[in-house]
Amino acid sequence: MSLIPSFFNGQRSSIFDPFSLDVWDPFKDFPSNSSLSQENSAFANTRIDWKETPEAHVFKADLPGIKKEEVKVEVEDDRVLQISGERKIEKEDKNDTWHRLERSSGKFLRRFRLPENAKMDQIKAAMDNGVLTVTVPKEELKKPELKSIEISG
Repeated sequence: MSLIPSFFNGQRSSIFDPFSLDVWDPFKDFPSNSSLSQENSAFANTRIDWKETPEAHVFKADLPGIKKEEVKVEVEDDRVLQISGERKIEKEDKNDTWHRLERSSGKFLRRFRLPENAKMDQIKAAMDNGVLTVTVPKEELKKPELKSIEISG
């Protein structure tokens, strides 16, 4: 149970997470004239899980229907992991009649500040069945050497 009340409809918020670079959009819940843009906004806010294991930081993103060539995984010099891509809208045929358009499309971009123990030169990414997995190995924390000092007297 959280001691901090949720102002974000019960969703986990990254507002207090120092590693998240997500920016709150004050216009997110405003009504829009285009229902298509509302449909597309779901994909623009791609959800990514981040877990830490003893060996690595692991990021997983559900990207169904996207080819690995349509996704970019990049790292900036200041330890920022960036995952971006785009799902294109299907071409319409003039003879087609659409009854529902629920699958989202559009661009997405997520950024995460990596901790100091991340091995920046060993990051790996893989796509399997529409799930992107980015693995960032961790450096072993060096335990401080403890030296006993004899007390005289």
